[in-house]
Amino acid sequence: MYAITGATGQLGRLVIDTLLKTIPAGRIVAAARNPAKARDLAERGVIVREADYTRPDTLRTALAGVDKLLLISSTEVSGRVPLHGAVIEAARQAGVSLLAYTSMLHAGTSPARLAIEHRQTEEAISASGLPAVILRNGWYIENHLMALPVALEHGAFVGAAGDGRFSSAARADYAAAAAVALTAEDQAGRTYELAGDGAFTMAELAAEVSRQSGKAVAYNDLSAEAYAGMLAGAGLPGDLAALLADADVAASRGALFDDGGALSRLIGRPTASLESRVAAALRG
Repeated sequence: MYAITGATGQLGRLVIDTLLKTIPAGRIVAAARNPAKARDLAERGVIVREADYTRPDTLRTALAGVDKLLLISSTEVSGRVPLHGAVIEAARQAGVSLLAYTSMLHAGTSPARLAIEHRQTEEAISASGLPAVILRNGWYIENHLMALPVALEHGAFVGAAGDGRFSSAARADYAAAAAVALTAEDQAGRTYELAGDGAFTMAELAAEVSRQSGKAVAYNDLSAEAYAGMLAGAGLPGDLAALLADADVAASRGALFDDGGALSRLIGRPTASLESRVAAALRG
């Protein structure tokens, strides 16, 4: 029995879609804070169970009979470690044979503030004694392209990453990696640094958008403070804006670059190219 937390999120749904290609739906548990949002999964035969990170009793029930668990990191800006800890403890009590966790690229050494709670969660998993595989995901190309409509309208992407290179991959690539880690043999004890086959700067992203769209799009590099202020002005919570600006600064120092090729080896195919994802985003 396989369980996926955060099952109604974008990554969780993709992982379940991938598992369904080889695993019967009745052996997959979609663990969701709001089971009503997983009605479509239930209609496909997937077992839907309530799993609220803030309510340990739901976690114990959700993980009953589960052999392998994917813990998708919480989307909370801060305070995630206790939430993850509740899932880890429930998994320990349930006797889960393998826990997979979606961490952050180079979490053990990354200067990014976003890496801190991932590092602490990895430490909590290690302390639990559970057999585990750590999936250190790089940035999603889709995250870069969330700003595409605004960039096309105003003629520029903005950020604080300088000439830092992003080894970003598509969300579907990371979902495929998670599915492999859950279903393959001998995964316990492994840590994967997962990143796209190609890397690009924000200026190169802007150039690719310009090439495909036919519109002039530049990259305007800002200070971390100015970028955080711009994000906050656009409606993001201040803490999140500061974390994202800090991540850009970390990227300028190489924190989101990796050329080890672990992701493509794990999924058995090349990762999606920047060109293909830009094309898909422009098509809408």
